[in-house]
Amino acid sequence: MTCRMWNDPYLESCCRSALHRLSLAGGVGRPGGLKDGPCLERLAGMGLVRARPDGRWELSPEGAVRHGREVLKQAG
Repeated sequence: MTCRMWNDPYLESCCRSALHRLSLAGGVGRPGGLKDGPCLERLAGMGLVRARPDGRWELSPEGAVRHGREVLKQAG
């Protein structure tokens, strides 16, 4: 039997919600300056989202995987 260790930093519920809202925004992205800005900054520090040159936020490929696994509860 092998133990699987959890190595992803914990996401607060507010950050999971921000990740989900960003996913729903799709290619349009989310504008900066909204209430979830601190969560988006934290998620960016984790490499899950990134700020675009136009000032909007988008999911990174790692963020899309994390969203699927942690928010949508998909295997992977």
